[in-house]
Amino acid sequence: MQGRAVNFEDLDVWKRSARLSADIYKVTKGLRDWGFRDQLTRAGLSISSNIAEGFERESMLDCVRFLGFAKGSCGEVRSQLYIGKEIDYLDAEFADSSIKECQELSRMLAALIARRRQFANQTGEDPADYNDKSVSE
Repeated sequence: MQGRAVNFEDLDVWKRSARLSADIYKVTKGLRDWGFRDQLTRAGLSISSNIAEGFERESMLDCVRFLGFAKGSCGEVRSQLYIGKEIDYLDAEFADSSIKECQELSRMLAALIARRRQFANQTGEDPADYNDKSVSE
């Protein structure tokens, strides 16, 4: 993506994470282990949801916080994909490609976090302020 994103829907990382989440829902639709399926689908959904929520925040540092949650969810999904593959809940090809996608999403999020954090520092945003803004809304 070139230029600055205006909406979270413009972000390649959001588009790709939303697609990953949809793919996980489709692939796990028939799983009878409700706990595993629920945990994996929720973690997958959390990636794109936290990107969207963070991007809609007014504070750049608040945005960074939610992007960090999304990055953490990438790790959670990866862990569950490894386990799902090992216990034969997930097709190896799907698990392997999804693991690679999660790794790429994590790298993209790390870069976005660094840019947002740098912008917040350049604008003099006070880290102590961002929690107060979300509480008063």
